[in-house]
Amino acid sequence: MAKTAIKGSSEGGILGNGVGKDDLISMYRLMVLIRRFEESTYRKYREGKMGGYLHRYDGQEALVAGIFPLLDLPGDKILCTYRDHAHALASGTDPKAVMAELMGRATGCALGKGGSMHLIEPDRGFLGGDGIVGGPVPISMGVGWALKYKGTRNVCVCYFGDGAMNQGGVHEALNMVGLYKLPVLYILENNQYAMGTAVSRSTGQPDFVQKAKAHGIDGERVDGMDVLTFRDVARRALDRIRNTSEAYFLEVTTYRFVGHGIGDDNTQGYKFYRSEEEFQEWVKRDPIGKLFSVLESRGLMTKADADRIEADVRHTVDDAIAFAESSPEPPLDSLYENVYS
Repeated sequence: MAKTAIKGSSEGGILGNGVGKDDLISMYRLMVLIRRFEESTYRKYREGKMGGYLHRYDGQEALVAGIFPLLDLPGDKILCTYRDHAHALASGTDPKAVMAELMGRATGCALGKGGSMHLIEPDRGFLGGDGIVGGPVPISMGVGWALKYKGTRNVCVCYFGDGAMNQGGVHEALNMVGLYKLPVLYILENNQYAMGTAVSRSTGQPDFVQKAKAHGIDGERVDGMDVLTFRDVARRALDRIRNTSEAYFLEVTTYRFVGHGIGDDNTQGYKFYRSEEEFQEWVKRDPIGKLFSVLESRGLMTKADADRIEADVRHTVDDAIAFAESSPEPPLDSLYENVYS
């Protein structure tokens, strides 16, 4: 897909469809926050501060930074996979509450009972991560139906991975969403691997957009390593859904810079099933560095500006860790609370 057109502005620089300098800086800061937050989680996990499993989002930051600022939260709804820390942060959930949840503390966004794969904050429109592969897709059908029934212009944004596209329940749900014409934006995070299995080894038809179209849902493929390109496509897709109430499908090509999860090799993300050459080629397309290069070339950000953002983000992450570590664990008598509604 062609790169988003860049235009100048007397207000300090406009990139593409009316994206102002402040929006661009916020987008950059969010991606840096996600990256540094994710890096800190493995340190704390190895210190024994976190239990359960853990999946990082390094390299895929553009997939949330490019669209969350366009959403009308909490009216719009968000569903995603177990790789959900970035989505919680992008929806506005306090990093302290996210870190506390990862450490199983009562001050966490799910009261310390959900952990890494089940972050949630409905008051912000974030309906949560899902530990089941493909799990968000059937749920999106119900959410989309509710939004349409209420006569809103709101959209359900549903993330899922390339491996989930082989699940029967996913295709059943897509069929019904296409049939009933529900306002859902599907974002398929094609990071090239379902755990350690390459797309080429797991599906006979690797064109996921074609699969969506078979269910009556139109869509397109977009570069997920370029946050500006992705933002432009996402904005157009959201406008289309709000105006037609019909679903749309984006296959977003991206890459994770670490292993699948904490059980994978996470110091060198190319080990076991990816070649070092492949890994290094994708790292060259780091969405954070790519956005900085654009901003710097347009005079919208200097290295000193980036350093200040870096320092501020690290302070935010350190505060989140300190808050989580000093927070109490859920009391035992709360075990059966929030089980039923």
